[in-house]
Amino acid sequence: MALLTSKSLTVTIAGKRICENFDFQLERGQYWGVLGGNGVGKTTLLLTLAGFRQPDQGDISIDGINLTQWRRKALARKLGILFQDSLDTFPALVIETALTGRHPYLPFWGIEDKHDIDIAQQALLDVSMQTMATRQVNTLSGGERRRLAIATLFVQNPLLWLLDEPTNHLDLHHQISLLQLIIERVDAVNGGLFMVLHDINLVTRFCTHAMLIIDHESILCGPVEEVMTLENLQSLYQHPIKELESDGIKYFFPE
Repeated sequence: MALLTSKSLTVTIAGKRICENFDFQLERGQYWGVLGGNGVGKTTLLLTLAGFRQPDQGDISIDGINLTQWRRKALARKLGILFQDSLDTFPALVIETALTGRHPYLPFWGIEDKHDIDIAQQALLDVSMQTMATRQVNTLSGGERRRLAIATLFVQNPLLWLLDEPTNHLDLHHQISLLQLIIERVDAVNGGLFMVLHDINLVTRFCTHAMLIIDHESILCGPVEEVMTLENLQSLYQHPIKELESDGIKYFFPE
């Protein structure tokens, strides 16, 4: 059974068609990287698949159950989402923010216990923020906020991960180390990953499958080795691209 399925999905925003009659399946153990030009609708599609936007038509299922039939708390144990940017709506400490990932597992009016706190502290350690646990979130840099958002997902530990530009604000070291950690976390629960990226070579390095959104009539989906070709990428970006190979790995660069 597919972990995430869309059938005959049509999505529009502000009168612009993002996809039409789009069928898609994400299986357990698959890591999808989504590429596309600015404004093509990558974020809109991700938010629709997560249930934050209603499609114009079509159905979305998670683990075989229609998205509309999930109770929100049960869905929060199954589905984790990372937005493009983190907003500090209320003042909070870093550890308090990380602990929000445990909310789907708490009883009504329940509070976090030592087990929950241990999970949050380990997640902060994993993203190298253990010394910042008592800092106010609004004092963090953009990269630190991004690492905290990812740590909160680690605390939540969902089965299906939908990530919108997870490498935003991260330096090179943290881009690679955190994507590796995410893959390990998804692997540990035999889950699946769907993430929007802008770096072609991160898709070829970390993903098993790729989705190239050229326009609403042309969305290419499949294994990375089949979809990530020079011809397809040049069609996607309308820019000449050079392909290089080193130690059997392909890399793509703009000319």
